[in-house]
Amino acid sequence: MTRTALLITGSLLLFQLVWSSSTTVQAQVYKFVDDKGIVNYTNVAPPSDRDFQVLRFPCYASDPKCRSISWEKVALNTHSFDAEILRAAQANGVDSALIRAIIHAESAYQADAVSPKGAQGLMQLMPQTAKMLEVSDPFNPSKNIDGGARYLAELLQQFNGDVTLATAAYNAGPGAVAKYGGVPPYDETREYVRRVNILNKRYSAAGG
Repeated sequence: MTRTALLITGSLLLFQLVWSSSTTVQAQVYKFVDDKGIVNYTNVAPPSDRDFQVLRFPCYASDPKCRSISWEKVALNTHSFDAEILRAAQANGVDSALIRAIIHAESAYQADAVSPKGAQGLMQLMPQTAKMLEVSDPFNPSKNIDGGARYLAELLQQFNGDVTLATAAYNAGPGAVAKYGGVPPYDETREYVRRVNILNKRYSAAGG
């Protein structure tokens, strides 16, 4: 009886939090299961050592206007998709912290995320990029992360290991980076690079 009541309360709270998040770009809704097996919804970030999911994340990487999120303080997720990220990092020679930074900036760890421009999954692969990388199911975490890491590895090689340029190319395409000889003068790309650089440093400090 108590368990049912808690779940109902959680559902009502979720409705309130999601409604609130539609009115402010700063709101985020976290879902996690506590030690008693109860599903919790909260707008307060859980401890970083607990697995959690962001159910509402208003700042897709393609939205340069969403600047009120403090990327220096937003909660990190250092545990979700551990095996998949480690495997992709080792297989492709890409730092796991950078992979986590891309995932965080792109989709906030939502495996079913679809951006307004059509990018899909954890690392927000565009359909043509997924096809090029032979990612058959971009919503499958393992396939998406492996594909995204392979693409990152190619970009890092193309730009001589320069993480900033590779990150810019991940967002705007390698052609745009080559055209401008650096980070393209697009608001979206410049904001994206800023976010990823901040998150990359923070995930590196946290042990990837």
